[in-house]
Amino acid sequence: MGLVAWLKSLFVLQLLIGFVFVVSGLIINFTQLCTCVLWPFDKQLYRRINTRLSYSLWSQLVMLLEWWSGTECTLYTDQATVDKFGKEHVIIILNHNFEVDFLCGWTICERYGVLGSSKVLAKHELLKVPLIGWTWYFLEIVFCKRKWEEDRDTVFSGLSRLRDYPEYMWFLLYCEGTRFTEKKHQISMQVAESKGLPKLKYHLLPRTKGFTTTLQCLKGTVKAVYDVTLNFKDKQNPTLLGIVNGKKYKADLSVRRFSVEEIPDDEKECADWLHKLYQEKDALQEYYEKEGCYPGPTIIPKRRVWTLLNFLFWATILLSPLINFAWDVFVSGSPLLIIGFMIFLIVASVAVRRLIGVTEVKKTGSSYGNVEAKKEN
Repeated sequence: MGLVAWLKSLFVLQLLIGFVFVVSGLIINFTQLCTCVLWPFDKQLYRRINTRLSYSLWSQLVMLLEWWSGTECTLYTDQATVDKFGKEHVIIILNHNFEVDFLCGWTICERYGVLGSSKVLAKHELLKVPLIGWTWYFLEIVFCKRKWEEDRDTVFSGLSRLRDYPEYMWFLLYCEGTRFTEKKHQISMQVAESKGLPKLKYHLLPRTKGFTTTLQCLKGTVKAVYDVTLNFKDKQNPTLLGIVNGKKYKADLSVRRFSVEEIPDDEKECADWLHKLYQEKDALQEYYEKEGCYPGPTIIPKRRVWTLLNFLFWATILLSPLINFAWDVFVSGSPLLIIGFMIFLIVASVAVRRLIGVTEVKKTGSSYGNVEAKKEN
């Protein structure tokens, strides 16, 4: 193990990074709370400020991927598609196979200037997660319980409010509704068979309601749908914990652009279009399994220095007083202060580990097989 790899594996360094993220996140959340007074007077100013505040938090995670672990992201698409990145409102359809698929998506968002304004249709449970859910709340993220009878009004009103969003936004949709596992796949294909739909080998049956509703509500605002299929070289199965440990991965993303004019307005025809899209995604995945790459030209977007500078800014502000305080505690020789500081470190490490646990596949629930889940499709 090289010196750099050894340093990255040190728990104390990882803890300090986590400390910076958590404390800066709490500061950002408090600042976002204060900006709420702007909403009745200047909604668009509130949005622009919160876009930049959320960038300051999310870019720290992107920094981990790009600068700490050195993970590489390669796009398989044409230059004409890339030229439109960050210059239009779009819906992103991404496969949901990996713990860090969202982070790879955020990396591309950052490189094209839309990280702070990126949106997602998120499960309601995440609203209770500190930093992540709280930041999303101030960003007007649409939360749903994945029970259409309860979500209908919330989803329609939440999406409709985004029609006049002042910053170009990429609205991410995981149409499969949950992360891919073999057990979920078996249940999903049983549903597909019962409905006479083509079976998929590498994806779950897409839940069409979220896509058709999002497209309907944002019609006139959204200009295109980007279909993104993510995979990793050498059958890697990356985790956020691996990223924190400095492990390097190589991500490949196939990106296809569809103008909204190409997608049917009728809800049933739109749902059929989505099912056909997932059959094409399955074929792409099959191609990748055999060839180790996607077809077509490749583009490697340059990583930007802003994520690193943003982290260094927060680290300078937060770590200097922490290190000085820690030194004073241990120099004092007071058993009570030392024990108290150690308890603080333990609590901080547990908090960081719990945040990482939110992304773990084994801890993600699924409602596949439930009556409500089947109704949503």
